[in-house]
Amino acid sequence: MIVYVNSRSYFMKVTQAILPVAGLGTRFLPWTKSVPKELLPLGNQPIIAHLVHECLDEGIDDICFVISKGKEAIPLYFERHPELEKNLEAKGKSNLLEELKKYDSVRFHTVYQDEQLGDGHAILQAKDWTDQHATAILFGDDLFTDADSALRQLINAYELFTEDERGAVIALEKIPLEHTSKYGIVDIEKEHESQPRIKKIKGLVEKPNPEDAPSTFGIVGRYIIPRSTIDVLPNITSGEGGEIRLIDAFINQLGSEHIYGYECEGKRIDTGNPEGYRDAVKVWNI
Repeated sequence: MIVYVNSRSYFMKVTQAILPVAGLGTRFLPWTKSVPKELLPLGNQPIIAHLVHECLDEGIDDICFVISKGKEAIPLYFERHPELEKNLEAKGKSNLLEELKKYDSVRFHTVYQDEQLGDGHAILQAKDWTDQHATAILFGDDLFTDADSALRQLINAYELFTEDERGAVIALEKIPLEHTSKYGIVDIEKEHESQPRIKKIKGLVEKPNPEDAPSTFGIVGRYIIPRSTIDVLPNITSGEGGEIRLIDAFINQLGSEHIYGYECEGKRIDTGNPEGYRDAVKVWNI
C-alpha cells in the first residue's frame, strides 16, 4: 500500500513483524520448565498477547513467531478452537466469543531457532518469510507504560522520513552510566531538527564499560529494520561464541544505510526477570 504524506514523499506501511521468543526463560525456572515465559499472565492475557496487540494496533497483521522446541504453546494460544467457540455461542457468552475471534484475520507463522546463537540468528530464521521493505521486530521482555506503545513511537518516527532518508529505527532509552555494560549503546551524530527524540546514529557498541561508552542511550527491544539488514545477517558472526547479533549487522551497515534511534517516551518494564515481571503485574492488574 502506498500512502501519501504531504508533498515530500510517500511511505509504505509496515505490515509484518517478527517476534523472537525462543529464549529458555531460565530466570523463571521451575515455572518455565513446562510453560513458556511469554505465557505468564499480565492482567487477563499473557505477555505475548500484549506484543501481538501492539502490532495489531498499528495495522500489522502478518506476524512470525521465532520459537524453540517445546514452546509450541505460544502459537497454539492464537489458533482457533472451534469446539470452544461453539460452546460459548451455545451459552450466549458473546463477549468471550468475540475475544477469541479477534485473531481470526491475523496471519500467524512460526519458525524454529534450534540453537541459541544470538538475536540476529533468531531474526535470520524468518529470512525466507518476510518479503517487505521493512519489518518490525519486537522482543518479548520489554513493555512500555504511561505513553504510546514503543512500536507506535517508532512507526511515527519512521513515517517522518522521505524515501531517501528511510532506514532502520531503533528504540532507545536513557540509562544510568553505570548500566552501559548491560546494553547495546549508540553513538549519536545529531538530533532531528523538528523531533529531537529522533537521533541519527554514527556508531554502536555492544555492552561497553562505562568509561568506554559513547553515550548513555541504550538499545531496548523494539526495531524497524529494512530488508537489507536481514540480508546481511548471514555474513555476521562477530559475536561471542560465533553469535549472530543484530547490533553487528547495524555496525556493518553504517555508511550504507541510514540508522536512527528514537528515545522512547514512557516507562519501560523488563518482564524478562522476576523483579520486572512483578512490577508489570502491578501495572496491568490495576
